[in-house]
Amino acid sequence: MHPEAAGHFLVGYVVLAVSFVLEGISFLRSVQQAGPEAELLQRDLIEHVVATSDPELRAVFAEDSAALIGLVIAAAGLAAHQLTGSPVPDATGSILVGALLAVVAVVLINRNRRFLVGEEADPRVRSAAIQALLDTPEIARVTYLRLEFVGPRMLFLVGDVDLTGDDTESHLAVRLRAVEAKICTSPLVAGAVLSLSAPDEPSLDA
Repeated sequence: MHPEAAGHFLVGYVVLAVSFVLEGISFLRSVQQAGPEAELLQRDLIEHVVATSDPELRAVFAEDSAALIGLVIAAAGLAAHQLTGSPVPDATGSILVGALLAVVAVVLINRNRRFLVGEEADPRVRSAAIQALLDTPEIARVTYLRLEFVGPRMLFLVGDVDLTGDDTESHLAVRLRAVEAKICTSPLVAGAVLSLSAPDEPSLDA
């Protein structure tokens, strides 16, 4: 109702600079965590952050990125306010920062929603899983496989396999349970359910 002329611009710059350093440290930590994971899965950094099943990593990376960009926008608006004497650039900067945060929030909500309803694993992860199954001595071939994320970096595996040899039904059931238990020893697998393949079912390749 009674606006006053802006002053103490230096205080504003100091606050923005300190915030930028703190947000930058947090951002670098998320990059250090995401980088090796992205390299392992042969993804670029941004692709991995978007695709990862870890919502915490994605949230920290996205929020810190938005914060750093927002701080630059805020600093530009403050500088323009100081140079022109008009509060319009500062107010415009605030609106842009708010819009940026809203966009990031919508993207995070949409991405995490997909995992809540059950998202299948990346094709490269699927190929690696098929190859891992085929490398198991007890498995001759794989005819069906579904990998679904049930938590951060945690997959539930459902598949149809043809076991080696020609055992009786009761012995095959024991062998299937043993293979399931072996698969579940992986820290990436939350559970596994295997069934026997029919003879006429086509095999899957890695």
